[in-house]
Amino acid sequence: MLAIKNRCNLSFCPGPDPAFPYLTEHEYFLFPPPAKTYGDIVAIGGNLSPGMLLSAYKQGIFPWYSEGEPILWQSPDPRFLLFPEKLHISTSMKKALRKKTFTILFDHDFASVIENCAAINRPGQDGTWITGDMIAAYTELHRLGWAHSAESYIDGELAGGCYGIRLGNVFFGESMFSKVTNASKAAFLTLAPLLFADGVTFIDCQAYTDYLASLGAVEISRDVFLKTLRKALASAHHFSNPSLFTQSL
Repeated sequence: MLAIKNRCNLSFCPGPDPAFPYLTEHEYFLFPPPAKTYGDIVAIGGNLSPGMLLSAYKQGIFPWYSEGEPILWQSPDPRFLLFPEKLHISTSMKKALRKKTFTILFDHDFASVIENCAAINRPGQDGTWITGDMIAAYTELHRLGWAHSAESYIDGELAGGCYGIRLGNVFFGESMFSKVTNASKAAFLTLAPLLFADGVTFIDCQAYTDYLASLGAVEISRDVFLKTLRKALASAHHFSNPSLFTQSL
């Protein structure tokens, strides 16, 4: 990382730096302030240990890089957020959810969700940013209770899902996949209202997509996002309903 004085740069030392200290979930790393950064990339290098990842999210930053690159820590401007009052569920999706076309489970098979998110073919996208190192890091965050998944099943088979990070009153959405039409949407649109009812003030969708815009996500400036994030994290009195990610629908 540039600010970490990491030995890596964009031309060598891909992935996590083996020389960088492992930070536990209880340790904190101070990144360069995104508000004072020109462009989306805040820093380069470091590793994906729990303390690094949780510190990054708390500061409005997340890792986003490709295989063969060092870790790129990003804070996009503008930022794409979904607020409770903006959530839009189409009439057709309401019907599908009422008909229980999919069985929705939470945290039932996080590993399969993130692996499918990495493997799914996305139009216009060459390869995936969900590298093997990312899969291992977020699976560890799941084991520690920070990363969560919502899954759609048909006849016991995983049809789609999504995953993200829960920190206080904020949920940071990471990725989703569908093998069946509307499977990821059903998982997300089941999870989102429950998160909002549990105190989440917004879901961070990171960067604009037409798909998430159709669900009500809106763009705001990075400066406004950082202020909104700080306020949300400061007002958090609990991290989540213990039963939220153990129920099925």
